Amino acid sequence: MSTRILLIENQPLTRLGVKAVFADAADIEVVGETDNAVDGFRFFQELRPDVTILGLRLPDSCAIDDLDNYLVANPNAKVLVLAEHAGDAEIRKALQKGAAGYVCKDVSPNELMEAIRTLVAGRKYIPADIAQILTENISQEELTPAESNILRMIVGGMSNKEIAFALDISENTVKSHIQNIFGKIGVSDRTSAATTAIKRGLVRIDL
Repeated sequence: MSTRILLIENQPLTRLGVKAVFADAADIEVVGETDNAVDGFRFFQELRPDVTILGLRLPDSCAIDDLDNYLVANPNAKVLVLAEHAGDAEIRKALQKGAAGYVCKDVSPNELMEAIRTLVAGRKYIPADIAQILTENISQEELTPAESNILRMIVGGMSNKEIAFALDISENTVKSHIQNIFGKIGVSDRTSAATTAIKRGLVRIDL
């Protein structure tokens, strides 16, 4: 009996590549595909796939925001998140919200096949390189919601004065938050903070 795959990914070439990987596999079949979150969840409910490959970034949503819906609809759902890159903050959030695995789009065909079969066997799949990224940042303290919001504004190029005005707080309070942010993510200036935020997935910049 074939493992039934639902593929939800907005990039046509990526979908084509994933389907090509499974084309010659006797035990894996892509039963549905789409490029957006709304149709993806509808197909998930209608097709009841064994594994759902869910692109991290879709035009109308983010996989991390949608995972709750999949797990509520089917507590046994096996969702493999497919991302552009491995940012430890996003990986942790995805796993905490119930993702069964996490791979990047440069995953090899053999590794993707291994990931699917691992999920079908009832185990989580975390590639060695992603596990290493998680280990490297495991000791770093999480940002508070207020700090995350201010970091997002820093990435957006806002000054301390603009942040203070937007949040209706004093500039001294903004400076205090920023110093806390710098300490938690291990940087010493705004440029490094913005770069680190994007690299680690601490700030979402495309939604």
